[in-house]
Order: sequence, then C-alpha cells, then structure tokens
Amino acid sequence: MAPLIEAAGRFMRMRALLAVLLAGLALGAGPALANQEESRSLELRQLVEQALAYEHGEGVPRDLELAADLYCDAARAGSAEAMYNLGWMYANGRGVQRDDAYAATLFEMALFMGHGEAEKARRFVGAYSGAAPDCLQSRAAGWAFSARDTWDTQKYLASLPEQKRKLVQLITTLAPRFSIEPRLALAIATTESNFDPNATSPKNAMGVMQLIPETALRFNVRDSYDPVQNIKGGLAYLRWLLAYYQGNVALAVAGYNAGEGAVDRYRGVPPYKETQNYVRRILEFFQRKEHPFDPSVVGASPMIQAIRTAGR
Repeated sequence: MAPLIEAAGRFMRMRALLAVLLAGLALGAGPALANQEESRSLELRQLVEQALAYEHGEGVPRDLELAADLYCDAARAGSAEAMYNLGWMYANGRGVQRDDAYAATLFEMALFMGHGEAEKARRFVGAYSGAAPDCLQSRAAGWAFSARDTWDTQKYLASLPEQKRKLVQLITTLAPRFSIEPRLALAIATTESNFDPNATSPKNAMGVMQLIPETALRFNVRDSYDPVQNIKGGLAYLRWLLAYYQGNVALAVAGYNAGEGAVDRYRGVPPYKETQNYVRRILEFFQRKEHPFDPSVVGASPMIQAIRTAGR
C-alpha cells in the first residue's frame, strides 16, 4: 500500500509543479484558443530547434549556456522535448552546473508529458525530489510590472516573418541575463534595425542592436553582424545606461541613441528630432518610465547627482 501512496503523492506533486509552470498558457477561450495553441506549438518547436543548434554548434557558434536558457524557456512553456534535453544538460553538467536532482525533476516532467525516452533516462540520476532549477520560474519573477503592461507575445511573434521570430526569441531569452525586461530590449531592437542582423546605418551602426564600432569594442563584441554577439553587446550597454541613469528609461534610451555624453551635456533628452522621436517610440512600446537597475554596474551620472543635490 505504501508504494501506491508514494506514487500517488509523486503524481500529485508533479501535477502541481506543471500546473504552476503552465498556468499562464491557457488564457484564451473558444476559436481564439485554437489559434493561440497553433502559434504556441510553432514557437516551441522553433525554440527547441534553436537550442539544439546552439548546443551542437550547427550553423551557429556553439553556446551551451544559451542552449540551456533556450531549453528552459521552452520547458517552462510546456515542451517535453526541451524538458528532456535540459535534463541531460543538468545530468552531464553541459552549460550548467551538474545537478542530478534537477535532472531527475526534468526527466520526470518529460515523462509526465509523454516523452518516450524519459523513463530510461531518469534511472541514471536518482529519485525525483521536486527540486527544480530557478529558470523554470517565470522570467517575469522579481519585476514590478503591473498587469496592464502585459502584452500578447504570441500575437506579436505570429505577426513576424520566421527569421525575425527567431531573433525575438533570442532577445527574450538573453535579456534577463542582463537584468533587462525583454519588452524594453525588443523595443530597442525593433526601433534600431527592425530585427535585421545585417543592417548598417549611415553612421556605421551595425546589426540587430545597431552598435557603432566604439560601443562594440567597449562591450567586447568582435563581430557586430553575429546576432548573439550583437544582442549581448547591446544588452550590456543598455544595462550600463540604466544603471548610469538610475533606472530612468527616457534618459537611458536617449543615451543609447545619442550617447550618454549628449544626455549629460543637455541634462536630459537632447533636442535632436531623431532622438526625441526615438525616445517617444520606445516609451510607447515599453509603457513604463522606470526600470530596475543594478547600482554595482556603474555609478550614477553626475547629472543625476546634480539634480538630486539641487532638489534638496
């Protein structure tokens, strides 16, 4: 009797874990739900394909850490294949620190979702304990964004060509690594290049995030036309600007467009038509004036300090 009770308890714990992970996915009803499910299924397949490519270096530079992040995004959204593959990464310490307990949970989840190989795999990592990697929690955890600021990611993705969808997924996965809310990162990318990895401006700004050579050098980007390098460089710069301007989104994105020197010189958004239109467009997309920032990245701009001193 005891084994039956234990199995039932494990089943209920697994159902509870999956219910938490997948709670945000069933938001529609009626005919709209079928369209959402079709779009979600396509997105998950693309996420897993991207993860596989980065895991094995197929057509892209091998990046095991990014592969693990992509698998985790897909696993959190309900992909049994991603759960299984991420389980093996934890079981073997590939791109993540080895953790058999995490691997056991992921294999158990994959088995619960019907993955055919998961039963065999879980024998190598010990019993399921319920331990789960932090990345299985929502990427939004810790961000103080209200419900009115949520947006329909599935609808946004469905409106884009396939190549742009892949870049959107890449940005959404990488942004939290730099403590950037994905929506702000996407606002920058769509305004800068419309997700064109080969874009070059008259000022020699390059790639998805439109990095000029000086910024690329500053943030260790060797190939500005490589989407992963370019996006990481742009996110690193945006993180720096948010810290420098203490979370003020308008000043940070003005700095991204015109340079922090111009923002400091004018003690605000510079009076350039291009920059003012740029800031307005980003704020319309992002819908917030403040963003969390990491004060350990850089000290506050002298302009910010002067304004605070004057206000005392």
